[in-house]
Amino acid sequence: MEITTLKHAVQIHAQIIKARNDKNPQELSKVFTFSALSTSGSIPYARSIFDSLHTPNSYFFNTLIRGYAKSQDPTQALLFFITVQQHEQTVKPDKFTYPFLFKACSRLRANGEGKQVHALVCKSGLHLDRFVQNSLIHFYSCCTKLDYAKTVFERMPNRDVVSWTSTIDGYVDCDHSIEAIQLFEQMQNNDIDPNDATVVSVLRACADVGALSFGKKIHQIAKQNKLLSKTNVVTALIDMYAKCGCVDSALQLFEETFHKDVYIWTAIISGLASHGQCQQSIDLFHQMEIEKIRPDERTLTAVLSACRNMGWVNQAYKIFNNMEKTHGITPNIQHYGCMVDLLARGGHLDEAKKFIKRMPIEPDAVLWRTLVWACNVHGDTDQGELLMNQNLLQTDSMDGGNYVLLSNVYASAGKWREKAKVRELMTKRRIEKLPGCSKIEVNGTIHEFLAGDSSHPEAEKIYKKWAEVEERLITEGYSPDLSEVLLNIDDEEKAFQLSHHSEKLAVAFGLINTKSMDKILVVKNLRSCKDCHSAMKLVSKIYGREIVIRDRVRFHQFKNGCCSCGDYW
Repeated sequence: MEITTLKHAVQIHAQIIKARNDKNPQELSKVFTFSALSTSGSIPYARSIFDSLHTPNSYFFNTLIRGYAKSQDPTQALLFFITVQQHEQTVKPDKFTYPFLFKACSRLRANGEGKQVHALVCKSGLHLDRFVQNSLIHFYSCCTKLDYAKTVFERMPNRDVVSWTSTIDGYVDCDHSIEAIQLFEQMQNNDIDPNDATVVSVLRACADVGALSFGKKIHQIAKQNKLLSKTNVVTALIDMYAKCGCVDSALQLFEETFHKDVYIWTAIISGLASHGQCQQSIDLFHQMEIEKIRPDERTLTAVLSACRNMGWVNQAYKIFNNMEKTHGITPNIQHYGCMVDLLARGGHLDEAKKFIKRMPIEPDAVLWRTLVWACNVHGDTDQGELLMNQNLLQTDSMDGGNYVLLSNVYASAGKWREKAKVRELMTKRRIEKLPGCSKIEVNGTIHEFLAGDSSHPEAEKIYKKWAEVEERLITEGYSPDLSEVLLNIDDEEKAFQLSHHSEKLAVAFGLINTKSMDKILVVKNLRSCKDCHSAMKLVSKIYGREIVIRDRVRFHQFKNGCCSCGDYW
């Protein structure tokens, strides 16, 4: 008989006790498993059953750890394990115990406790068990200890698809997407067939770095392995195409998919919004409502992002205010962040501040940075400085982004001494600035450029090419926007700094190494500056090339001297 509710489980338990079989583990196993693992169960009730057993076996022990590990408080899995071991009960941990403990440590990001569990694994002689090793890889990846995860993987005598997938996923999570793609190629060379989780992980890597050609290859692999019936694979493909600048391909795949869940709808709505096709994005959201697909928190974030990218304040307020009433979704920090970004970017700084004060949840550092950045853009550097000192440096004193932003606020106001003090403080506290970085895929290989980078094998040709490009830009009326260089140096040095921005180097490389009809796609980790934006519009016109740059905020599709963002970003 299948148990469907806790009340039903309690009734069956009562019958077992009445029949005096409550000390028999086999009789209790069904009630116990439901209580420990079902969303309709009760872990405290499962614990009471466990405690009532004179000699609980490993199944009860491991199942309760598993239930705690997936619960809202994974700490209890570790505490329960310790309690049982301290009381020297007859049940001992085995190869099924440790993976559940590692899952709890992964969810808690408990690196120290996980290492102690790893030590117990080695002591017990289970360190070569593949199931345990796979969970170890996942744990170390979740704790961003990629070197440890890699070491475990490399020492495995026998790797299965889970081993490869866990390691690939770890690389992606730790921002090593290029290495993740390379590892997938090694997996193929070892004749390991990918499953849907593998494909999703590699597609995430392709999306991160803009590896379109490799993403298309993965699409074919997914088709060959009959994985396109999996909604998670279709979602990842739509996301990959959109993030690699091919939103039309993403839309085509969406339209060809018969069974669309909320994740597939959200992926295309988000993709269209990031490309500036915001009205179509919102139209699809309304179509989703008509088809009775209930949106989730991410869907609403995507819709609000569409409004933000177009500066549609009234429409955003309407959607935001109806979230709870219409969809039963309480706004989270991402939704509030979209609204603040929308108001601040549009110059409604006072309204943005009032909006923050009315928030029922505590604003995070990202939200405050958004407002400070907007103050800086709109020339209110005094307000930006005040907000920085009152809210950002107090709440997260080790975040490098906060110091860089304050440094830029001082530079915009010409307060060079104060800017220098901020930089000195960063040096003293060993806080590093995130360097501007741009990636471009050419002939299946990802090339990475930093601002002022000279490490690329073709560096000399690249700089020569950009100098040639810049000469043509100047004849078309281009003049470097020196206000973008927030350094106390002369104009000549500022112009030199601008010409060495990472996306300019990437585009120069693309002009050298791609055909005249090819689209140039660059993925950048920071927001595009005004000077680069102006330059790229002219490059697209002069060279007759379509240039697509994905910055931290959105896509910029440059064509015939115009940008898809309408110069609003």
